[in-house]
Amino acid sequence: MKIAVFGTGMVGDTIGSRLIELGHLVMMGSRSITNEKALAFVAKHKTGASNGTFAEAAMFGEIIFNCTKGEASIDALKAAGSAIDEKIIVDVSNPLDFSKGMPPSLIPALSNTYSLGEEIQKTFPKAKVVKTLNTMWCGLMVNPNMIGGGDHTNFICGNDAGAKAKVKSLLNEFGWKDQNILDLGDITNARGSEAVLPIWLRVWSATKNGAFNFKLVQ
Repeated sequence: MKIAVFGTGMVGDTIGSRLIELGHLVMMGSRSITNEKALAFVAKHKTGASNGTFAEAAMFGEIIFNCTKGEASIDALKAAGSAIDEKIIVDVSNPLDFSKGMPPSLIPALSNTYSLGEEIQKTFPKAKVVKTLNTMWCGLMVNPNMIGGGDHTNFICGNDAGAKAKVKSLLNEFGWKDQNILDLGDITNARGSEAVLPIWLRVWSATKNGAFNFKLVQ
């Protein structure tokens, strides 16, 4: 499958690299085709990797992973232009506000009664936004078996059942078992999964270890 990854940071690199390992073709999108991190991503992979602008990556990919910083996600996706229409956007970003230092808080306008996931869906109504993988460290996103035999919880939500099914298939490729993927419902439920970040950040600060996740026990 041809997949676009928006964002050149650790999350984008980790997800893009795992997708290539699984046999997918990945184009990393950024604002410039000369982006140093995107070029480094291509250079470290023998095959399967390319880079381009956000618009070029959106045209290339059947699915788009949004791995940009939450505060910049809307602008990055807008830069893709009409190429983003009808595409599945897997949104793994969070609306974090670092203006007052660490730990960051959630951007007030995109929390509590609203969310970044909803804002992306509202801004791009023809796209199919699926929120998932945003409640954990990127290493676990693509390798859940790293801890606890993979027996921990990943949330997913979105308005389109078909889009969620396709994303779940990719999650299965990453190693996520169906019983550990909890479908919360429509995209308004991104309010809940994005709200996990304040406690996640504090656990990370207390343990000095990002390789942990939460598990639903019933």
